[in-house]
Amino acid sequence: MPDRTDVRIGEYGSALLKGSQLTPRDVERLHALQARGRLSLEQMSTGWRLKAGATVGLLVLDRVRLVLEPKFAILGDRLMDWLAYALDAPPPLPVASRHWATGPEGYADLVAAALLEQCEQLLREGLRRDYVRRQTLEPVLRGRLDVVAQTTLRYGQLDKLHIRSFDRETDIWDNRVLGTALRVACALTTSPDLARHLRTIADAFPKATPPEAALRALDRTRYTRLNARYRAAHTWARLLLRGGGVTDILTDHGTAADGLLLAMPALWEAVVRRLVADAAGSHGGHAVAGGGAAGITVRGDLGIVSAFRPDVLLSLPDRDPTARTLLPVDAKYKRYDHHGVSAADVHQLLTYSAGFTPSDDRRAVIVHPRTGGHSYRVLQVDSPRGRLGNVHVLGVDTHVLPQQATAWVRSVLPLASR
Repeated sequence: MPDRTDVRIGEYGSALLKGSQLTPRDVERLHALQARGRLSLEQMSTGWRLKAGATVGLLVLDRVRLVLEPKFAILGDRLMDWLAYALDAPPPLPVASRHWATGPEGYADLVAAALLEQCEQLLREGLRRDYVRRQTLEPVLRGRLDVVAQTTLRYGQLDKLHIRSFDRETDIWDNRVLGTALRVACALTTSPDLARHLRTIADAFPKATPPEAALRALDRTRYTRLNARYRAAHTWARLLLRGGGVTDILTDHGTAADGLLLAMPALWEAVVRRLVADAAGSHGGHAVAGGGAAGITVRGDLGIVSAFRPDVLLSLPDRDPTARTLLPVDAKYKRYDHHGVSAADVHQLLTYSAGFTPSDDRRAVIVHPRTGGHSYRVLQVDSPRGRLGNVHVLGVDTHVLPQQATAWVRSVLPLASR
């Protein structure tokens, strides 16, 4: 890979690039990311102004490497703890125990290290083998004779036999996709030691396949007791091969450039979905679908049907043992620890409460990230005709482990009265 200049931009930050630093192909790829809302690119008289959004990670262009550093709420290897929690994957070992150093902005290195750790474990346990069909030309009969090939290609000669055999080998998709992901990780890491470890482990896996084919294979994979131990490694492999896109976290499947980008608002939504579901589980609650016929829909607007759908809709036990109550919860990746809840979000949460909760107890919940401890406050929304509803605002400290945050959410989420 040619030498590239590192350009570091903080979350929501910006940087000026010279015109010579971006090739026409780079501009095209950055405009594609701009169309997805990941960043913005503006042409200036002296070059380009690049502004990052709520996206972190690494983007490798022709002449520069863009390092988008998390600045808002989740920093360094703590980001990996929350990402692993959202993906329901085992968190990687502490970076300090590794032979390489990773700075607080080294998101790509951290994901590569997580993949490497899982692949090392698979090698220690022994790679899975399965029966693979082979058609070979052998001097002796082993397996089944391919009569058609023998008669049409060898013309009755018996010095070599066309045979079909089934042998248990490691050259199966479960292993091949990991070989591909390890080689992709080599191109993204900034640590020479980590890259060397990745190449060494990659050589122990079957030959790599194109990333597109590996992704299709991962999408088709179904886990049984035979390959369940591959789930965590495949999770990190999928993340790398999609360039940061994860099923149920990002809707777009990677970028047009080499890189590993993660949209923080989408990650926070995935975190909150699991956080409140885990917290409510001990109270007999569970998440339910908030769309379709059970959702809030708007009709009559020039033939367009729109919907209001909360990030999480919890079904909770009611005072009446035979009934249940719904509680809408919305994830907001906003600085609600520094300023008040916007009027638009209050309106949105009031709509949820009116659509899903009892008329005598209108309530909804906002969950936002913060640092320096958890927080909890209740917004009372009143009108001349009385109380419209309450919006419970939970601030989750992202500097703690997700399991600690789950216990805190359980203690303050409006569940006790149910």
